[in-house]
Amino acid sequence: MNKFHIGLVVNPLAGLGGSVALKGSDGAETAALAQQLGAEAKAPQRVAQALEQLKELSAQIKISTGAGLLGAASCELADLPCEVIYQGQTPSTAEDTKTLAQRLIDEAGVDLLVFAGGDGTARDIYAVCPEQQPVLGIPAGVKIHSGVYAVSPRAAGKVIVQMVSGELTTVTHADVMDIDEAAFRQGTVRAKRFGELLVPAELRYVQAVKMGGKESDELVLADIAAEVIENMEDDVLYIMGSGSTVAAIMEDLQLPNTLLGVDVVKNGELIAQDVTARQLEQWVITEQQPAVIVVTVIGGQGHLFGRGNQQLSAQLLAHLGKDAIRVVASKRKLQQLAGRPLLVDTGDHQVDDALSGVIRVITGYHDEVFVQIAAP
Repeated sequence: MNKFHIGLVVNPLAGLGGSVALKGSDGAETAALAQQLGAEAKAPQRVAQALEQLKELSAQIKISTGAGLLGAASCELADLPCEVIYQGQTPSTAEDTKTLAQRLIDEAGVDLLVFAGGDGTARDIYAVCPEQQPVLGIPAGVKIHSGVYAVSPRAAGKVIVQMVSGELTTVTHADVMDIDEAAFRQGTVRAKRFGELLVPAELRYVQAVKMGGKESDELVLADIAAEVIENMEDDVLYIMGSGSTVAAIMEDLQLPNTLLGVDVVKNGELIAQDVTARQLEQWVITEQQPAVIVVTVIGGQGHLFGRGNQQLSAQLLAHLGKDAIRVVASKRKLQQLAGRPLLVDTGDHQVDDALSGVIRVITGYHDEVFVQIAAP
């Protein structure tokens, strides 16, 4: 199984203004003034408190970060190895935060971007972060109005442990907020919403739980279908796999469905039914048509590919990549796996390895969880 890849960004200046009554640390001048007044950086130590929760899982994780106070120092304090991919400036700036985060997302391809700071840091992360990149904030700043932070460093560590351990971890969009520091220093709280980031939350049944706390299959499938259909893009081939969960999506689209086969939808219309691997490879690989695969989990076994959907060939999967896969399943079906990972057996071990790791599973309307994929 691939290691869970964590990207770490620490704003070493976060929180400097708090102890010296500056109401924040935004801007190089404010940070410099705070240090002149005797403030000491606390962010690296707070990050180490979160990372210490991961010691027993060190063999299952990989941490990529920046040099020194940008992250490596916190890993050293927590006695965890890390890969340094960025050096940064001294003293660090907001551009260091953005550049490091961008590299961790685009070049390192991290499963989870963890950052430490306050609302200003959250804004910097939001500025460079794709909508579907999972992130988690470790609170280290003076101002924490954003909903993207854990309640404490130790709590952040516990959430990461939950994800690394393969427990069902719901993800949700949370607000990035910030206040006008100049106005705040004059006694006025003027908060502004800047956007949303995708963050892990405690496991909870939101859209899916009905009827006394138990999942109603009919309502759960309707929620899943609504989520998938809402996010369908124009002029993209949607390759709809077999199984009753995918069939529910086709039913909501009011389209015929091959329960034990693969159908293709484009612009809300059925363009091919019960297709073969060769047909799919012709459209997607030869003709270079953009495509997304919608697939569910075989109940009890946990197989995604290689059992009953061989039309989704290794060549097709290698061409499209993991980002083009939308996995749909109820939380009940996932919990029946009792913590076992989802399985892929495409017949090509390199493709199986590329698909391994963490994937988000759509479990309801605006409701997703993290699940591990393994290549047996």
